[in-house]
Amino acid sequence: MIEEKIADSRSIEKTMFREFFMKNLFAPDRRKTYNEIGLIFHRAYFVKALREESETKEAINLNSEITNAVKAARNRAQYDECAKRLLGQKSILAHILVNTVDEFKGMNPKDVIPYIEGEPQVGVVPIEPGLTNASDMAGHIGGFNSENAEINEGTVRFDIVFYVRMRDGISQIIVNIEAQKNKPVTYKILNRAIFYVSRLISSQKERDFWHSDYDDIKRVFSIWICMNMDMNSMSYIHLMKEDIVNEYDWEGNIDLLNIVLLGVTNEVPKREERYELHRLISTLLSNEIEAEEKLNMIELEYQIPVSEELREEVNLMCNLSEGIEERAAEKAAEKTLRETNKKVITNMHRKGYTLEQIAEIVEIKPEEVGKIIEEESMSV
Repeated sequence: MIEEKIADSRSIEKTMFREFFMKNLFAPDRRKTYNEIGLIFHRAYFVKALREESETKEAINLNSEITNAVKAARNRAQYDECAKRLLGQKSILAHILVNTVDEFKGMNPKDVIPYIEGEPQVGVVPIEPGLTNASDMAGHIGGFNSENAEINEGTVRFDIVFYVRMRDGISQIIVNIEAQKNKPVTYKILNRAIFYVSRLISSQKERDFWHSDYDDIKRVFSIWICMNMDMNSMSYIHLMKEDIVNEYDWEGNIDLLNIVLLGVTNEVPKREERYELHRLISTLLSNEIEAEEKLNMIELEYQIPVSEELREEVNLMCNLSEGIEERAAEKAAEKTLRETNKKVITNMHRKGYTLEQIAEIVEIKPEEVGKIIEEESMSV
């Protein structure tokens, strides 16, 4: 499109020059004519230089915008991954379990840590049917699929998923933690949570139970942490039995499916027992609290040992948060500059400046000036 407009403008200049030259070739005052021809040449080269400079600036700006967008996306992705890794620390998971799973309520979180088996899988286990479980060459299922991150690139994954041994030392539950920056607007979060908890059940076949041994299905918990909410809240969603015609005691485990929705505000809540988990998560993921202050609160209030790994993750999150905020400020400044340019362009146009004169001053193309003037006139 740009190349076509440039070609059109050059063609028009050539036509104008040819018509002027033929018209004035035999004019009495040829010196004046030659001077005017010289001015035309001078104007043509000046316009060409301006056009080339404008195109260069546009290419540089476009390249800069793409680079900044890629950096911002990469930092946001790194920030999200860092948040998952922080929540995936066993000391943090223990606090979540104490506040959400009936088996561990009232326990000291440090006593719950040994019940978390193996290492929590963070952002690697696919949700899609057929990809959740790992299998060998013979097709035998062997635990969660955490080895094919590159092969299954682009698939949706559980944020955090892990096994927890119950206090009886025999039974297990499967826990999934999902972190959301805010309440989704394109779908209802409960519907997605139901899908996830259903996958946690169905994926157990041939991994945790075989053939028709449905009594071996493990309880599952899908815990959703939703940030930037208007109020701190916690909801527990599970199956309930309602007798319609007569009461009958059907055999089975009605407690297999469990969903916990945790709403967390930006502001760190006061220190109260009912907001204990909210305060911990809000502190951990806050963009406004310095790293050292976070670590002090975590250690002093929650008696969570600050390991070197935890310290590194908290520092990384704070650094990424600062970078995201800086880019947000830059984007706000760019928006302000665009709005200011619109006002300047509109005022200059009212005072009779040509599109080329305005374009030269604000350093954009005349076509863009014309478009802005048209848009502004339509909005009045």
